[in-house]
Amino acid sequence: MTRDVQTGVVSLLAQSVVFGKPAHEAVADEAARRGLRRIFVTSTRSLALLGNGPLQKVIEALGPRYVGQFTGIGAHSPDHDIVAAANAARQAGAEVIVALGGGSVIDATKAVLMCLWDGIDNVEAFRAAHPKFDGVSTTELGRERAFAVPTTLSAAEFTALAGITNPDTGQKMMYRHRDAAPQVVVLDPAATLDTPLRLLLTSGIRAVDHAAEAFCSPTANPMTEAYALNAARLLSKALPAMKAAPEDLVQRQLAQFGMWQGILSSSTGAGTGASHAIGYALGASYGVPHGETSCISLAPTLRWNAEVNRERQDVLAEAMGHPGQPAWQVVRNLVCRLESPVTLGDVGIAASEISRLAERAFTYAPMRNNPRPIASPNEVAEILAYAT
Repeated sequence: MTRDVQTGVVSLLAQSVVFGKPAHEAVADEAARRGLRRIFVTSTRSLALLGNGPLQKVIEALGPRYVGQFTGIGAHSPDHDIVAAANAARQAGAEVIVALGGGSVIDATKAVLMCLWDGIDNVEAFRAAHPKFDGVSTTELGRERAFAVPTTLSAAEFTALAGITNPDTGQKMMYRHRDAAPQVVVLDPAATLDTPLRLLLTSGIRAVDHAAEAFCSPTANPMTEAYALNAARLLSKALPAMKAAPEDLVQRQLAQFGMWQGILSSSTGAGTGASHAIGYALGASYGVPHGETSCISLAPTLRWNAEVNRERQDVLAEAMGHPGQPAWQVVRNLVCRLESPVTLGDVGIAASEISRLAERAFTYAPMRNNPRPIASPNEVAEILAYAT
């Protein structure tokens, strides 16, 4: 008896990853090495308000190469913030945009590049351009590129995908182009020290979500398994250690390596499933912070899917240090140890909202890749019932 040979395509990004080096030094060195003269920075208001935080250090290190900043990017990357940032970067004549922040800032910066390439200067034009940035085109549209200094564990810096929210509809739209992925990623654990611990830890669960859903994907392969299981091992140890000792840079760096491997696992042709689809709906329609969506959605999704992939989930649970326990329980216990939200009620969503939330989540593409087929919002509601 023979098994079918797996087929697939893995598209790798052209990135340089600098780790362990102070972020401001790494950014300045890379800018100098590449001969860049006009560097624009995107970030958040909270980081801009710090007296001597990572944003201020990067700007100082850039010296005369620094040409401006936009620090008004909101959670879940609202499209009006994208256009405002693009207009500011265009006026500054930016060659490279350094995204310093979490997933919202980094995703927003990818979309800013698309605006610059396509001459987009208003929200209506940005929304109309969505079909152009569907991930299929490989045409080089412009010279502007991005660097990224992540301050969370969302892993947005390792993809060419930008999840952008339309505030008028409450829908998250996916914009893609290969050149939108940051050319340089700087993983500096010290750059995460000013991030609120709850935000950082919940973004770590998002990283676990990447690994878990990729490993359990129907299209997972040996490359997926290698990255996903090691990511699960690293994160399940590093996240509780970070909570116990918040100043421990070694544990923060281990979490960054786990995050990196987790997103690589979902880039091996595996993809994600219902947990991510539910997360998109929780974020775009209900304003739940990015990492907290995975705290709520991953364990229920694993529990519902166990009917078709329990043996595979057992391997995941063992990698996370708890052989013999259901994977969904291992994930839920980890979230509880981090004192993060585990139910819809924990983030202010009543059980009466499940039907509406299920309908929203069902529209997102990852639902079609779930290990246990989902034919209607009714099955999504079954998953969400485990989150009450």
